[in-house]
Amino acid sequence: MSDNPPTAESATADFGFRAVPRAEKAGMVRAVFDSVASRYDVMNDLMSLGVHRVWKRIFVTQLAPRPHRTLLDLAGGTGDITFGWLEAGGGPAILSDINASMLAVGRDRALGRGFVAGLSLMVADAERLPLPDRAVDTVSIAFGLRNCTDKDAVLAEARRVLRPGGRFLCLEFSRLQVAAAAPLYDAWSFRVLPRLGQMVAGDADSYQYLAESIRTFPDQETLAGMMRRAGLARVTVRNLSGGIAAIHQGWRL
Repeated sequence: MSDNPPTAESATADFGFRAVPRAEKAGMVRAVFDSVASRYDVMNDLMSLGVHRVWKRIFVTQLAPRPHRTLLDLAGGTGDITFGWLEAGGGPAILSDINASMLAVGRDRALGRGFVAGLSLMVADAERLPLPDRAVDTVSIAFGLRNCTDKDAVLAEARRVLRPGGRFLCLEFSRLQVAAAAPLYDAWSFRVLPRLGQMVAGDADSYQYLAESIRTFPDQETLAGMMRRAGLARVTVRNLSGGIAAIHQGWRL
Protein backbone atom coordinates (compact mmCIF):
# COMPACT_ATOMS: atom_id res chain seq x y z
CA MET A 1 0.00 0.00 0.00
CA SER A 2 1.39 3.42 -0.89
CA ASP A 3 0.86 6.88 0.52
CA ASN A 4 2.20 9.06 -2.26
CA PRO A 5 2.10 12.88 -2.29
CA PRO A 6 -0.91 14.31 -4.12
CA THR A 7 -0.66 14.94 -7.86
CA ALA A 8 -3.06 16.39 -10.39
CA GLU A 9 -4.26 12.83 -10.93
CA SER A 10 -4.61 11.98 -7.22
CA ALA A 11 -6.49 14.88 -5.68
CA THR A 12 -8.39 12.57 -3.35
CA ALA A 13 -7.67 10.95 0.01
CA ASP A 14 -9.13 7.94 1.74
CA PHE A 15 -11.86 8.52 4.29
CA GLY A 16 -12.41 4.97 5.40
CA PHE A 17 -13.28 3.06 2.24
CA ARG A 18 -14.38 6.20 0.40
CA ALA A 19 -12.26 8.53 -1.70
CA VAL A 20 -12.94 12.17 -0.84
CA PRO A 21 -11.36 15.45 -2.00
CA ARG A 22 -8.09 15.88 -0.09
CA ALA A 23 -9.06 19.38 0.99
CA GLU A 24 -12.18 18.02 2.69
CA LYS A 25 -10.73 15.09 4.65
CA ALA A 26 -9.44 17.09 7.65
CA GLY A 27 -12.85 18.65 8.22
CA MET A 28 -14.57 15.28 7.93
CA VAL A 29 -12.17 13.70 10.43
CA ARG A 30 -12.68 16.68 12.75
CA ALA A 31 -16.43 16.10 12.62
CA VAL A 32 -15.92 12.45 13.60
CA PHE A 33 -13.98 13.37 16.70
CA ASP A 34 -16.25 16.28 17.58
CA SER A 35 -19.03 13.70 17.64
CA VAL A 36 -17.27 11.15 19.84
CA ALA A 37 -15.03 13.34 22.06
CA SER A 38 -17.11 13.12 25.23
CA ARG A 39 -17.33 9.31 25.06
CA TYR A 40 -13.98 8.66 23.41
CA ASP A 41 -12.23 7.08 26.39
CA VAL A 42 -15.19 4.84 27.26
CA MET A 43 -15.41 3.69 23.66
CA ASN A 44 -11.68 2.93 23.54
CA ASP A 45 -12.14 0.53 26.45
CA LEU A 46 -15.12 -1.14 24.80
CA MET A 47 -13.56 -1.28 21.33
CA SER A 48 -10.35 -2.93 22.49
CA LEU A 49 -11.74 -4.76 25.54
CA GLY A 50 -9.31 -2.64 27.55
CA VAL A 51 -6.23 -3.84 25.65
CA HIS A 52 -5.47 -0.31 24.41
CA ARG A 53 -4.35 0.50 27.96
CA VAL A 54 -1.73 -2.26 27.80
CA TRP A 55 -0.53 -1.08 24.39
CA LYS A 56 -0.21 2.49 25.67
CA ARG A 57 1.73 1.39 28.75
CA ILE A 58 4.17 -0.45 26.49
CA PHE A 59 4.38 2.61 24.24
CA VAL A 60 5.10 5.00 27.12
CA THR A 61 7.81 2.66 28.41
CA GLN A 62 9.39 2.64 24.94
CA LEU A 63 9.29 6.47 24.93
CA ALA A 64 11.76 6.23 27.83
CA PRO A 65 10.64 9.34 29.75
CA ARG A 66 13.45 11.27 31.46
CA PRO A 67 13.30 14.59 33.36
CA HIS A 68 15.67 16.31 30.93
CA ARG A 69 13.78 15.23 27.79
CA THR A 70 10.87 17.08 26.18
CA LEU A 71 7.89 15.47 24.46
CA LEU A 72 5.61 16.58 21.66
CA ASP A 73 2.54 14.34 21.64
CA LEU A 74 0.84 14.72 18.26
CA ALA A 75 -2.87 13.95 17.89
CA GLY A 76 -2.72 13.55 21.65
CA GLY A 77 -6.46 13.99 22.12
CA THR A 78 -7.55 13.21 25.65
CA GLY A 79 -3.99 12.94 26.92
CA ASP A 80 -3.25 9.30 27.70
CA ILE A 81 0.29 9.31 26.29
CA THR A 82 1.18 12.75 27.63
CA PHE A 83 -0.04 11.84 31.11
CA GLY A 84 1.83 8.55 31.00
CA TRP A 85 5.00 10.44 30.07
CA LEU A 86 4.62 12.91 32.94
CA GLU A 87 3.70 10.22 35.47
CA ALA A 88 6.83 8.28 34.50
CA GLY A 89 9.06 11.26 35.20
CA GLY A 90 9.36 12.77 31.74
CA GLY A 91 10.25 16.41 31.20
CA PRO A 92 8.06 19.18 29.76
CA ALA A 93 5.35 17.92 27.40
CA ILE A 94 3.23 19.51 24.69
CA LEU A 95 -0.18 17.90 24.26
CA SER A 96 -1.20 18.74 20.70
CA ASP A 97 -4.27 17.96 18.61
CA ILE A 98 -5.96 19.50 15.59
CA ASN A 99 -9.35 18.93 17.22
CA ALA A 100 -10.23 21.47 19.91
CA SER A 101 -13.04 19.29 21.29
CA MET A 102 -10.68 16.40 21.97
CA LEU A 103 -8.07 18.73 23.43
CA ALA A 104 -10.68 20.26 25.74
CA VAL A 105 -11.33 16.81 27.19
CA GLY A 106 -7.58 16.39 27.61
CA ARG A 107 -7.34 19.75 29.36
CA ASP A 108 -10.09 18.84 31.81
CA ARG A 109 -8.45 15.49 32.54
CA ALA A 110 -5.10 17.21 33.09
CA LEU A 111 -6.62 19.63 35.60
CA GLY A 112 -8.35 16.75 37.38
CA ARG A 113 -5.02 14.95 37.73
CA GLY A 114 -3.12 18.01 38.85
CA PHE A 115 -0.94 18.26 35.74
CA VAL A 116 -0.21 21.97 35.46
CA ALA A 117 3.55 22.44 35.63
CA GLY A 118 5.42 21.03 32.68
CA LEU A 119 2.35 20.68 30.44
CA SER A 120 1.39 22.84 27.47
CA LEU A 121 -1.63 22.48 25.19
CA MET A 122 -1.48 23.28 21.49
CA VAL A 123 -4.24 23.15 18.87
CA ALA A 124 -2.23 22.38 15.76
CA ASP A 125 -2.24 20.43 12.52
CA ALA A 126 0.46 17.74 12.66
CA GLU A 127 1.16 18.41 8.97
CA ARG A 128 2.13 22.06 9.71
CA LEU A 129 3.51 22.44 13.22
CA PRO A 130 3.94 25.97 14.65
CA LEU A 131 7.28 25.02 16.21
CA PRO A 132 10.86 25.87 15.27
CA ASP A 133 13.33 23.32 13.95
CA ARG A 134 14.98 21.05 16.52
CA ALA A 135 12.57 22.01 19.30
CA VAL A 136 11.94 18.72 21.16
CA ASP A 137 13.66 15.47 22.09
CA THR A 138 10.80 13.05 21.45
CA VAL A 139 7.75 13.10 19.16
CA SER A 140 4.91 10.63 19.70
CA ILE A 141 1.67 9.93 17.91
CA ALA A 142 -0.74 7.25 19.10
CA PHE A 143 -3.72 6.17 17.01
CA GLY A 144 -3.67 9.47 15.14
CA LEU A 145 -1.50 9.09 12.05
CA ARG A 146 -4.11 7.14 10.10
CA ASN A 147 -6.50 10.10 10.41
CA CYS A 148 -4.04 12.55 8.83
CA THR A 149 -4.50 13.46 5.18
CA ASP A 150 -0.81 13.78 4.27
CA LYS A 151 1.06 11.22 6.34
CA ASP A 152 4.36 11.99 4.62
CA ALA A 153 4.04 15.62 5.72
CA VAL A 154 3.46 14.52 9.33
CA LEU A 155 6.59 12.36 9.28
CA ALA A 156 8.63 15.18 7.73
CA GLU A 157 7.39 17.63 10.35
CA ALA A 158 8.18 15.18 13.14
CA ARG A 159 11.75 14.89 11.91
CA ARG A 160 12.05 18.65 11.47
CA VAL A 161 11.12 19.49 15.07
CA LEU A 162 13.30 16.73 16.55
CA ARG A 163 16.72 17.56 17.88
CA PRO A 164 19.59 15.43 16.54
CA GLY A 165 19.57 12.22 18.55
CA GLY A 166 15.81 12.54 19.11
CA ARG A 167 13.22 9.87 18.38
CA PHE A 168 9.84 9.62 16.69
CA LEU A 169 7.50 6.87 17.87
CA CYS A 170 4.12 5.92 16.40
CA LEU A 171 1.58 3.58 17.97
CA GLU A 172 -1.08 2.67 15.45
CA PHE A 173 -3.43 -0.08 14.37
CA SER A 174 -1.62 -2.16 11.79
CA ARG A 175 -1.90 -5.33 9.73
CA LEU A 176 -2.94 -8.50 11.57
CA GLN A 177 -0.21 -11.14 11.27
CA VAL A 178 -2.34 -14.13 12.35
CA ALA A 179 -4.45 -15.17 9.37
CA ALA A 180 -6.63 -17.54 11.38
CA ALA A 181 -7.85 -14.65 13.53
CA ALA A 182 -8.88 -12.46 10.59
CA PRO A 183 -12.57 -13.53 10.36
CA LEU A 184 -13.16 -12.83 14.06
CA TYR A 185 -11.29 -9.53 13.87
CA ASP A 186 -13.32 -8.43 10.84
CA ALA A 187 -16.60 -9.39 12.48
CA TRP A 188 -15.69 -7.41 15.60
CA SER A 189 -14.62 -4.38 13.54
CA PHE A 190 -17.51 -4.15 11.11
CA ARG A 191 -20.44 -5.70 12.96
CA VAL A 192 -19.84 -5.00 16.64
CA LEU A 193 -18.02 -1.64 16.73
CA PRO A 194 -20.64 0.41 14.84
CA ARG A 195 -23.33 -1.02 17.10
CA LEU A 196 -21.31 -0.16 20.20
CA GLY A 197 -20.79 3.32 18.80
CA GLN A 198 -24.52 3.75 18.36
CA MET A 199 -25.35 2.48 21.84
CA VAL A 200 -22.63 4.33 23.79
CA ALA A 201 -21.87 7.44 21.73
CA GLY A 202 -25.04 7.68 19.65
CA ASP A 203 -22.93 7.53 16.50
CA ALA A 204 -22.52 4.37 14.43
CA ASP A 205 -21.10 6.10 11.34
CA SER A 206 -18.03 7.46 13.13
CA TYR A 207 -17.08 4.02 14.37
CA GLN A 208 -17.69 2.53 10.94
CA TYR A 209 -15.18 5.09 9.66
CA LEU A 210 -12.69 4.19 12.39
CA ALA A 211 -12.89 0.49 11.50
CA GLU A 212 -12.45 1.27 7.80
CA SER A 213 -9.55 3.66 8.44
CA ILE A 214 -7.59 0.84 10.08
CA ARG A 215 -7.88 -1.26 6.91
CA THR A 216 -6.70 1.54 4.62
CA PHE A 217 -3.69 2.48 6.77
CA PRO A 218 -0.24 1.46 5.47
CA ASP A 219 0.97 -1.89 6.76
CA GLN A 220 4.06 -2.30 8.93
CA GLU A 221 6.68 -2.39 6.21
CA THR A 222 5.06 0.35 4.14
CA LEU A 223 5.01 2.74 7.09
CA ALA A 224 8.62 1.86 7.94
CA GLY A 225 9.58 2.77 4.37
CA MET A 226 7.72 6.08 4.60
CA MET A 227 9.63 6.91 7.79
CA ARG A 228 12.95 6.21 6.10
CA ARG A 229 12.01 8.41 3.14
CA ALA A 230 11.22 11.20 5.62
CA GLY A 231 14.81 11.03 6.83
CA LEU A 232 14.34 8.99 9.97
CA ALA A 233 17.04 6.39 10.64
CA ARG A 234 17.35 3.07 12.48
CA VAL A 235 13.63 2.43 11.95
CA THR A 236 12.22 -0.51 13.92
CA VAL A 237 8.78 -2.13 14.17
CA ARG A 238 7.31 -3.91 17.19
CA ASN A 239 4.06 -5.79 16.67
CA LEU A 240 1.52 -5.90 19.49
CA SER A 241 -1.25 -8.48 19.84
CA GLY A 242 -0.31 -10.27 16.63
CA GLY A 243 -0.04 -7.09 14.60
CA ILE A 244 -3.42 -5.61 15.52
CA ALA A 245 -1.30 -2.67 16.62
CA ALA A 246 2.37 -1.85 16.10
CA ILE A 247 4.97 0.56 17.43
CA HIS A 248 7.21 2.17 14.82
CA GLN A 249 10.34 3.99 15.99
CA GLY A 250 12.86 6.10 14.11
CA TRP A 251 15.71 8.42 15.04
CA ARG A 252 16.86 11.79 13.79
CA LEU A 253 20.62 11.33 13.54
